[in-house]
Amino acid sequence: MSRDFKEWLSTFRTSIADYDYYVDFVKVHRNVDAIKVELNILNSLIGSKNIETDFIVLVSKYPETLKCIPILLAVRANEIYAIDIDGEFTYSFKKANQSAEQYCVFMKRTGLFDLLQNHIINNLVDYATGIETGLDSNGRKNRGGHLMENLVEDYIIKSGFIKNENYFKEMYIHQIQDKWQIDLSAISNRGKMEKRFDFVVKTPKMIYVIETNFYGGGGSKLNETARSYKTLSGEVDTIDGVTFVWFTDGIGWNSARNNLEETFDVMEHIYNIDDMENGIMDTLFV
Repeated sequence: MSRDFKEWLSTFRTSIADYDYYVDFVKVHRNVDAIKVELNILNSLIGSKNIETDFIVLVSKYPETLKCIPILLAVRANEIYAIDIDGEFTYSFKKANQSAEQYCVFMKRTGLFDLLQNHIINNLVDYATGIETGLDSNGRKNRGGHLMENLVEDYIIKSGFIKNENYFKEMYIHQIQDKWQIDLSAISNRGKMEKRFDFVVKTPKMIYVIETNFYGGGGSKLNETARSYKTLSGEVDTIDGVTFVWFTDGIGWNSARNNLEETFDVMEHIYNIDDMENGIMDTLFV
């Protein structure tokens, strides 16, 4: 039965964010706990009247406190580079490579001394927790990609498949070939390309190679994705016993609807979340 593209596209979702999508607080607290002792030592500088002298004494006695400084600037690095009219410096915060006086310059020029000395903050542990929360929000893009994978996997499991028995996650072409003795050179450029599929489902009659993605926003990548999957689908169609399946969704596709429609018109097994909710897995895998 033919499907209507416009009707299908109209069911695409704005978001698939779950409760864990926004901030990974387990990771946030784990990162802060790893430096909590050192942060509490640095707390002694808050409100200091002689902060440069106190800082030099502190890092001389507790050099391990240096490792906390990058996160106070929302930087995930053991080294920070800076340049001004006095020269260029690379500051190591894993093991001191500058004098204590030069680290004072860094603290002053970056504004950290002002932050500490003038009571702009009251507790560095709380401050670091806030920074970690903000930095973790940058991970939403990666979590968003995994959300679609997780959703597809849930429906595969719901259809009765068992991981590493008859469905497999993140499987490379050479692994598929070795496991089932099948020639996939048509989609590997004669062995020159090593593609990895998000999932592989194996039934008695067929091997289903599966890609998943969700696009909440537009961009040029979507056009390329639609074109590449159209090509991939045609290549897989030449291989007996293998079927390519693409699960995608997201209103970002509205910006690339023409390319998606071209793929939709020629690709038999392209589905969205609405299709999964309506039981496509039960009729697809035979």
